[in-house]
Amino acid sequence: MQFTIRIWSKLSIKHMNNIEIKGEINQAEGRQEQKEACPNGDRLKCIEGKEKELAGHLQKEFGKDEENILDAMDEAEEEEED
Repeated sequence: MQFTIRIWSKLSIKHMNNIEIKGEINQAEGRQEQKEACPNGDRLKCIEGKEKELAGHLQKEFGKDEENILDAMDEAEEEEED
């Protein structure tokens, strides 16, 4: 409950479109996943939380939906492996 209230209080600071709001929510969810996973030693969940936070930040900055951002991140990772 408190988590949701903090998100909405942040969102009311400026006018945002739906994609920016979803990006802000994804950032908050990613940070929360990290807070829960990293201290417990769950490295996979910690990395997933960081990825979700980054995707939310990119989503907010570029105005693309989460699916497009994650696809672009996967493509960049595949290019890096080659």
